[in-house]
Amino acid sequence: MTSDDQHFLDLLSTIPTDVKRTSLQLADSIDRHFESVAVMIREVLSSSDWLPESARPLPPPRVPAPPSPPLGYYERVQDWALRNKSLTAIALISLGATGYLIYRRRKTYGRKRRARRASNGARREVVVISGSPNDPITRTLSLDLERRGFIVYVVVGTVEEEQIVHNESRVDIRPLNVDVTDPTSAIEHFSRILLSPQHAFPGAPPHNLNLAGVIVIPDITYPSGPIETTSPAVWSDLLNVRILSTIATTQAFLRTICEFKARVLMLTPAAIPALSPPFHAPESTIVAALSAFTSCLASELATMGIPVAHFKLGAFDCGAVGGRHHLQQSPSNATRADVLAWSATARAAYARNFVAQAQRAGSRSCLLSGGGEGAPRGSPLRELHNAVFDALTVKKPQRVWRVGSGSLVYDIVGRWAPAGIVGWMLGIRRVNGVGDDAMLGEDGWNGSGVTAQSAEWEKV
Repeated sequence: MTSDDQHFLDLLSTIPTDVKRTSLQLADSIDRHFESVAVMIREVLSSSDWLPESARPLPPPRVPAPPSPPLGYYERVQDWALRNKSLTAIALISLGATGYLIYRRRKTYGRKRRARRASNGARREVVVISGSPNDPITRTLSLDLERRGFIVYVVVGTVEEEQIVHNESRVDIRPLNVDVTDPTSAIEHFSRILLSPQHAFPGAPPHNLNLAGVIVIPDITYPSGPIETTSPAVWSDLLNVRILSTIATTQAFLRTICEFKARVLMLTPAAIPALSPPFHAPESTIVAALSAFTSCLASELATMGIPVAHFKLGAFDCGAVGGRHHLQQSPSNATRADVLAWSATARAAYARNFVAQAQRAGSRSCLLSGGGEGAPRGSPLRELHNAVFDALTVKKPQRVWRVGSGSLVYDIVGRWAPAGIVGWMLGIRRVNGVGDDAMLGEDGWNGSGVTAQSAEWEKV
């Protein structure tokens, strides 16, 4: 048998296999087709209304879906986020804000802050601080700026204040005696110092000084009490010392500031002026006037490219530097002494709310800086030091700086919260009648009528 014959026989042997496979495929296809037609007819008949209920075929049973595989950790988190979109958005916003604050804090505290020096290594940047040397903010700022490489001049008006500056025993913290009534000679002498060549040591090349900025710190402790009991003499002293003196000192330095393109920093408290609570009219009035003056000064100097920064101070922990905190304190003894100095009618009308506000402020640290008994401590003074340095050195400083615990919160509350809610938080209650209102002090002092109340207060 030849090879061609063998090939022909092999081909014939494969024909039955192909026919069988094709037949099976055709039969399966026909079965599936008839099955689908039967299912379709059964569904149509089961949903037809013209057939009686007993003659309708049952619908085909539904094939259960295969169980889904177990979700992984990422899929479970994604599924929970899709089911709780509000909570997810709040969590993302909180995480983002927390991360931003941590980044800002690390960036703020991690950066090295030092004043520029002359080519021979000597100090050349000068800062003038116009504030009482007894004030803890003035003292701590002068020490910190001197430590960072500035030459600090503290404006003084008396021999006692000059001696306080000398007692710091720092070569680069110097008093600058300025008579507010006639500051021309003192400012001219100061300008000659800035323009004169300086020698760091014998044989060193001369260098010139540069005025970096003038920091104005008005006295930030104010008397408290009703407007009715605040005499015109007290108002006159406050306006002269806190407003006119501040404006006159700033005005005296303006020509030198413009010559050196120095910066002006105004520091004022933020809590009480933002809330404008009762019994704090002097502070609210004076700070509002200084804020308006600073705003106008910033607009005028902006035309010459001179920045003016307004610092709104919150609460600080001044225990390390001694002295009073930046916001006034109202101990119980001082509160009683203030109330006893009022007339009987004024005590009946205002004493209860005055004492209640003083107690609420002392226990909740609403109007006081931190560090009191039972009160949270304020922000560290390092925050103020860093902010002042940045305002003196950054290329484009912002116009308003809010530094210290509560500086931003009080501003928001005072701007948006109703006055009634703020008064309720401070313990202020409505006085229905002058003669019928009971006096309530720290130890629960009570009385009935003006005479009984006056006698009760005089016994304390």
